[in-house]
Amino acid sequence: MGCLAVAVYSWSVKISIALITLNEEANLPRTLESVTPLVRDGEGEIIVVDSGSTDRTLEIARSHGAKVFVEPWKGFAAQKNSAMEKATADWVLQLDADEALEPELADEISRELGGADNVIGFWIPRKNFFLGKWIKHGGFYPDPKLRLIRRGAGKFEEYGAHPTIKVNGPTGRLKNALIHNAYPTLRGYIDHMNSYSSSGAEVAIAKGGRGFNLVNIVVRPKLTFIYNYLFRLGFLDGREGFLLHLYHAVYVSWKYAKAWELSRSRRS
Repeated sequence: MGCLAVAVYSWSVKISIALITLNEEANLPRTLESVTPLVRDGEGEIIVVDSGSTDRTLEIARSHGAKVFVEPWKGFAAQKNSAMEKATADWVLQLDADEALEPELADEISRELGGADNVIGFWIPRKNFFLGKWIKHGGFYPDPKLRLIRRGAGKFEEYGAHPTIKVNGPTGRLKNALIHNAYPTLRGYIDHMNSYSSSGAEVAIAKGGRGFNLVNIVVRPKLTFIYNYLFRLGFLDGREGFLLHLYHAVYVSWKYAKAWELSRSRRS
């Protein structure tokens, strides 16, 4: 994957937006256009670190004034940290390539950073879309993410396909959301879950998981579906919600089956 950083001044506060990408020509224009209010007047710095895109990702990035670097893929956390380390701003906002800012979020960031003297980071809610529908239940909203931090205040720590930023200090919360255009097609979702389950298996192994465990491979996925679809009201999201939670449960089974496979191959 590649990375993108945008640095801007807003009310005398400079902000860098860091993004990792790989073959993101379908998503990148939406993402870059959403940060335009933060990079207007030519004050922004866009840095793209790419690890092998073969589509128009780099062309699109350059068309937005990006400085392009090429780096090998180092894992999700390391790649995101590489993007953030290239920032020169007071604040860094990390985005995924399939995320965009609500117009109100860009305005809120500008306002909050103008007087953010007592915090080192902000949590941002995220609206996840699946097959074109905003998934409001089942644990998928508000889905807060710590993505906006003071430069140098923290970094991502590895957790499979979903690394998280760790900081030491007070944080605040923003009201407006990131738009996560995650999975417009079932094929795309299944492909991602196949990849993510492999990363999750590595994490499970690192935590000491081993052996063929029917509880993890069979029972845990069923309980995951029941919990999210019924108790967390996932059924209120209609057919899309049903499919999302069904295949998320399949992902859980894949993850632990792959963990068993990994442990077996490493022992042999």
